Amino acid sequence: MAYDKPTLQQLLNSEGIKRRFAELLDTSAPSFISSILSVVNSSSKLRECSPNSILSAAGIAAALKLPINPSLGFAYIVPYKGQAQFQLGYKGFIQLAIRSGQYATLNAGIVREGQIKEIDFETGEIIRGEKISDEVVGYVAHMALINGFKKSIYMTIEEMQEHAEKFSQSYAYDLRSNRKSSVWSTNFDAMAKKTILKKLLSTFGIISIDQQSAALAKAIQADQAVITEEGFRYIDNEHGGEKIVPFSDVIDLPEADAETVAENPATETTSSEDQ
Repeated sequence: MAYDKPTLQQLLNSEGIKRRFAELLDTSAPSFISSILSVVNSSSKLRECSPNSILSAAGIAAALKLPINPSLGFAYIVPYKGQAQFQLGYKGFIQLAIRSGQYATLNAGIVREGQIKEIDFETGEIIRGEKISDEVVGYVAHMALINGFKKSIYMTIEEMQEHAEKFSQSYAYDLRSNRKSSVWSTNFDAMAKKTILKKLLSTFGIISIDQQSAALAKAIQADQAVITEEGFRYIDNEHGGEKIVPFSDVIDLPEADAETVAENPATETTSSEDQ
């Protein structure tokens, strides 16, 4: 007998899913599950997304011990073409780096006209200047490790715009259609700070499999991905074609639970509309 796919509420009520969240979050699991429903109910686009993709994105956040309340800025569940992506926020990168115990300083910020005098072509050192206007000309990220290693990187606003257009189909579509629906269009500065911080950490940060640094490495892999059986799928950047096997803390819907919740059938609705 065929059953309609279970709703998100039915999945979250299943014992297997509740047990998995409890394994990840202990006594915080009930409030986290409530936050999933709150986030989804507040977004019409998320309500159109696959319940399993929402669960997988939430599972990444739970495994990383990051809240998904959008106002906090640590992690997000973002709808795109009927699927939910996990997206790490600027604050999430900083939080995970702090937990690793390897970083003495970590920051990303907006650069105004005149604030950067020059960049040493040999060492990459950024030589500061004096601000001459409030015009945004670029973005900078800086880190200092507890072992004394320091590094800063800079991207001009033109480079950041090219990056956003190249790696976000939704932003490129916004530019072509003169609309503002993607997160790059509505909050460019926040996405730019996150992007340059991610670039700094993935290039020069401590990214390893040891217990202290593993969470940050996993977060960088999972950022802006839909979690599938094959691996992480970056649906807003399909031309990259990268597939990575998801790490073990991703929540999968057990077969038995799928059958149990199917006893109370409900129809899943998905959308192919671009975010």
